[in-house]
Amino acid sequence: MANANDKQWQKDAADQNFDYMFKLLIIGNSAVGKTSFLFRYADDSFTSAFVSTVGIDFKVKTVFRNDKRVKLQIWDTAGQERYRTITTAYYRGAMGFILMYDITNEESFQAVQDWSTQVKTYSWSNAQVILVGNKCDMEEDRDKQIVIDGFKSYAQRTTVSGFDPQFNAITGLNGSGKSNILDSICFLLGISNLSQVRASSLQELVYKGGQAGVTKATVTITFDNSDKKQSPLGYETFDEITVSRQVVIGGRNKYLINGCNANNTRVQDLFRSVQLNVNNPHFLIMQGRITKVLNMKPPEILSMIEEAAGTRMYESKKQSAQRTIEKKDSKLQEIETILAEEITPTLTKLKEERASYLEYQKVMREVEHLSRLYIAHQFVMAEDVQKKSVTELEEIKESIRKLQENYKEIDEKVLELNVVITKLETKRNAESGEVIAKLEKKFDEVSKIDVKANSDLKHVKDSLAAEKKKKKTLLKSFDDDQSQLKNKEKEVKKLSDLLVKLEQTSQADSNAVQAAQDHFHAVSAGLSSNEGGEDKTLADQVMTYKNEISSAETESKQAQMKLKHAQSELKKKQSELKNTEKSYKKDKDVYDAIEKSKTKLEDEMRKLNYEEGKEEMLTAKRRELEAEVSNLREKVETLEAKFPNLQFEYNDPEANFNRSKVKGLVAQLIQVKDVSTATGLEVTAGAKLYNVVVDTEVTGKKLISNGKLKRRYTFIPLNKIASRTLSGDVVKRAEGLVGKDNVYLALSLVGYDEEIKAAMAYVFGTTFVCDNMDNAKKVTYDPKVQARTVTLGGDLFDPQGTATGGARSTHTSILVKLQELNEAQSLLQSKNAELKQVIKELDSCKKVADKFRQIKQQYDLKVHEAELVQARLKQSTHHHQLEEIETMQKTVEEQQELMTKAKETIASATEKCKDVEIKMKEAKTHREKELKKAEEDLNKAKKKAEESTKSMKGKQQEVEEMKLLMEELNNEVSNVEQQMKAIDEALEKAEEQVARYTEAAKETKKAVQEAADELNKQKEALKACNEAISEKVTEQRDLQKQGQDIQLQLKEMDHKVNKFHKDSKDAATKVEQMLEKYEWISNERQFFGQPNTAYDFAANDMKEVSRRLSKLQETKEKLGKNVNMRAMNMLGKAEEKYNDLMKKKRIVLNDKEKIASVIRELDEKKNEALRNAWKKVNKDFGSIFSTLLPGTTAKLAPPEGQTELDGLEVKVAFGNVWKESLSELSGGQRSLVALSLILSMLLFKPAPLYILDEVDAALDLSHTQNIGQMLRAHFKHSQFIVVSLKDGMFNNANVLFKTKFVDGVSTVTRYAQNQPSRDGDGPGPLGRAGKSTAKKKDDRGKRPRIEAPSQPLTPTQG
Repeated sequence: MANANDKQWQKDAADQNFDYMFKLLIIGNSAVGKTSFLFRYADDSFTSAFVSTVGIDFKVKTVFRNDKRVKLQIWDTAGQERYRTITTAYYRGAMGFILMYDITNEESFQAVQDWSTQVKTYSWSNAQVILVGNKCDMEEDRDKQIVIDGFKSYAQRTTVSGFDPQFNAITGLNGSGKSNILDSICFLLGISNLSQVRASSLQELVYKGGQAGVTKATVTITFDNSDKKQSPLGYETFDEITVSRQVVIGGRNKYLINGCNANNTRVQDLFRSVQLNVNNPHFLIMQGRITKVLNMKPPEILSMIEEAAGTRMYESKKQSAQRTIEKKDSKLQEIETILAEEITPTLTKLKEERASYLEYQKVMREVEHLSRLYIAHQFVMAEDVQKKSVTELEEIKESIRKLQENYKEIDEKVLELNVVITKLETKRNAESGEVIAKLEKKFDEVSKIDVKANSDLKHVKDSLAAEKKKKKTLLKSFDDDQSQLKNKEKEVKKLSDLLVKLEQTSQADSNAVQAAQDHFHAVSAGLSSNEGGEDKTLADQVMTYKNEISSAETESKQAQMKLKHAQSELKKKQSELKNTEKSYKKDKDVYDAIEKSKTKLEDEMRKLNYEEGKEEMLTAKRRELEAEVSNLREKVETLEAKFPNLQFEYNDPEANFNRSKVKGLVAQLIQVKDVSTATGLEVTAGAKLYNVVVDTEVTGKKLISNGKLKRRYTFIPLNKIASRTLSGDVVKRAEGLVGKDNVYLALSLVGYDEEIKAAMAYVFGTTFVCDNMDNAKKVTYDPKVQARTVTLGGDLFDPQGTATGGARSTHTSILVKLQELNEAQSLLQSKNAELKQVIKELDSCKKVADKFRQIKQQYDLKVHEAELVQARLKQSTHHHQLEEIETMQKTVEEQQELMTKAKETIASATEKCKDVEIKMKEAKTHREKELKKAEEDLNKAKKKAEESTKSMKGKQQEVEEMKLLMEELNNEVSNVEQQMKAIDEALEKAEEQVARYTEAAKETKKAVQEAADELNKQKEALKACNEAISEKVTEQRDLQKQGQDIQLQLKEMDHKVNKFHKDSKDAATKVEQMLEKYEWISNERQFFGQPNTAYDFAANDMKEVSRRLSKLQETKEKLGKNVNMRAMNMLGKAEEKYNDLMKKKRIVLNDKEKIASVIRELDEKKNEALRNAWKKVNKDFGSIFSTLLPGTTAKLAPPEGQTELDGLEVKVAFGNVWKESLSELSGGQRSLVALSLILSMLLFKPAPLYILDEVDAALDLSHTQNIGQMLRAHFKHSQFIVVSLKDGMFNNANVLFKTKFVDGVSTVTRYAQNQPSRDGDGPGPLGRAGKSTAKKKDDRGKRPRIEAPSQPLTPTQG
């Protein structure tokens, strides 16, 4: 249409100047290719990723015609019904319409009439309409022939040609190579998943993996391209298209298109352009796909519908939109980052600087105003001071005179009180001094007696402790001696046993000496010794050896006879054994199987690692621990009941309260190191024992207010408590006074955690614990110590003079009981943990034990079975025969052994006989040698006897020494026993003395107390006199204090006089200086102090003015350093930038919302397309299934409670009865269901070629016939290549290819059966059909007879 080149079009397309403009609309059903047509024409571009147009879109194309510039405005409309109201609005004003349909979709062609009606209705009457048929390139290229060379079982070049345009079948025996033809097609189409062609690598596709001399595999398919309307893009000039693929062992694989090299991508694009995408095949149904469909769940079946409907494009478009949203989010994030990190901080800073600048100006104005006010006030005040100084000075001098008179009167009264106090003291000393001296002397004497008594008691106690320690040492020594004695007894026994052995050895050596002497004498007498040690003459020895040879020969002959007989019987029995072997072997196999089961059960029991009796042991241990836990729990509860104050209970004062903040009562937080100090520590702590330690005062407040405490408590907060500990110098001083072992700091006698150290120091840090009252007094009242002290008995002495003591409760100290309670609780906790562990082990053990018993029961049963089978085996004839054979075999072995021994004996005796005969010939020489040897043996025996005798005597001496040592140890043990007896007597006496001295100490303590009471009584009498003296002294001190105060006032008055003189002079000077410095004072002086003026002093607090002015001066200095004078201008620019970014942010948010809206619309379209696909597939599914299995129907329905968008499941009905599930169907019926579903999917979007690989494997003859009829009925416009082994399938084919395996390679033979349903004159999909080599009989129910057998296609060398 246009006569300019592409570059000129692209240049002028953007030019808005034109001579003519035409508005054109492209209309037609959805998915007929309107958008692709527009993009190809306007932009010369194409993509397969288009989705349905939403509403309407347009493109502009400028072309030149007769030197005129023509602008074409081409509108692309949506074909869906729901957009008709939008698109019809654009019909008005359109000058032409392109009405488009899809030549592969009959429905789109039938809709042309409806679209034509709409054009007439909504457009003007003169509108031009062009009818366009699209997708002419979608018709499949047809195969003319397939050439296979070296591929799998096709070792030689094999050509398969003459394919029928509709229905082709391939059959042959298993292993004949029929499926390899389909594999070769998939290989050529570029399949990437080699497992679908039953290979793991390309090299495996070569014949025998290249091991048979064939090193490459080549597949070539020639396609008929005579119909140019169906030709792939770019191949319109070729009548045929030949595609080859070759793979070489150890090398690369390559493609050829029409003899030219091509890459994989180009070949894939070629096949995809004609709907043959082998890596996402809907035209290829392999053997396993039927089984997969049967096991699919509802969502998986729905995904098959989605694949067939092509709604994956919607997902692609949706993902693209989501990626756009992500980009928008990224842009939004970038804007947010710029705002947050650059603009907003800059704005904030500039606003702050602007505020600082404005504040600085404000401060400057206020400073100027307040400075004038303050200076004016100072000027007025200076003038007032100058005027008032004289008057006030006279008043001060009068005050000084009055104060001097008062001071004189007070001094006289103090002197009078001095006289009175002196008289009262003289009277007090005269009346009470002598009596108190006597009482104090008596108290000292009684105290000395008490100290002596306590000292004697301590000495006796020390003696008792020393005796006990001595007894303990003796006991240890006694135990050591007993242990040594036992060890020595063991050593003596061991030495005695060794001595007996040595004595036996010595005796044997003596006997050997005697035997050697006898042998020496025999040799000297002319006798000779044989190998047995007997002394005989040489002649006697020869006779003996000859007798041995004769006996051995006789035994050998007898053994040979017995052996021959036994071997004969053995052969006979072995032949008889075969008759009973079968039944015996059967029982023996049963026995072996039982033994194998026994071994397996033994292994299982061993793996369980179960110890028999362990469960009973754990059960007993659990009972024992439960009893112990019960007793301990009872003990703990009893102790807790005795001390209810030790149970601190509270509720959490707030949610998620951390209970570790509450440490507990002081009594529960300490451990008493020595029980003897418990009473003293209890008195030291007093009521603080029941104080509660917490981490902070906040925790204490929370517990008091919200803890619901059952009684009143005192809390010790660790962060606030003022703890104090006596210094090291004070402790050393106390130890120096009474001895290091007699006084201890109370804090050192208790154990505690480090985190509560402050609380423990607060309770125990300032108190000493002494062993007795005397030491306690010394420590308490020492001037360098002056610390509170407690005795072990609980008597308390305070440095302020108070003492607390007397009778105490006879009950054990609470700290001792608390220690017992803590130990019991700790033990209870330990036992509880142990019990839980035992229960856990018992539970685990029970599981193992049950399993062990179960296996043991099976094992015992197998043992019993084995015994029964073994008994049956032993009682069988075969077993008896085996025993007889075994006995005979033993006899044979024994006789053979006897023969061997006899031969050895004969040989040995013969040799010895020869040796003796030689000796007889050389008798003299031999006698001398033997005599010499006998002498040497005698000497050796004597030497050995002497050594053994010496060893025996040494060991005897060692035994005697050991016995003497044992006697000494026994004596020492006796001595220790006597010493222990004496110590026991001494301990009894010492305990009696302790009791006697304890009584004496109590009496002296009582006397001391009485003397102290008398002394205190007399001191009370003196108290009244002391009080009177104290009153006078207090009065005297008050007067003296008044005198001191008057003296201070006089000094202050003198200071004021001096100050008035100075202030008056300074005020005059200041007035003169201010007049000189501030010239404005002279002009505005008349306004100073006047109301409603700037100098109204009454309206302003001048102190506040002074403070305010000082503060403003500081503010001014600070602001002056940092104030930015250009802040106002900079802020304006930053705000402009901020507003610009906010505008961009709103645009991005708006775009994001629009994209989200498009995604929602795409989802709606997808769901609509999915529902339409489901309806179409469901309809075809029912139709196909009823064809395959007459009298039935099937459908795809959503599961109960769900919609078709959630999933689909298969429902099958026989007659009007719907089956609950597919498990009610037979295997063949289920296969038909799956096949019907797959074919209905294929029918939704028909392909030009389908390949089916043994899909009828699980079906009978009638079903396979129905499949063939169904393919003819429903797939009239498609070509099928079916691999099958069943007559019912391939008898329906128009062309049948049979494969055979001959001499290790596959061959193919073609048969033309039924005439094709299409017009047979033209070329078919796989080339022109050849003349049939077989004729059909009239009886169509049987396989046609082949009158003249066809010759197989002859393999040729490629």
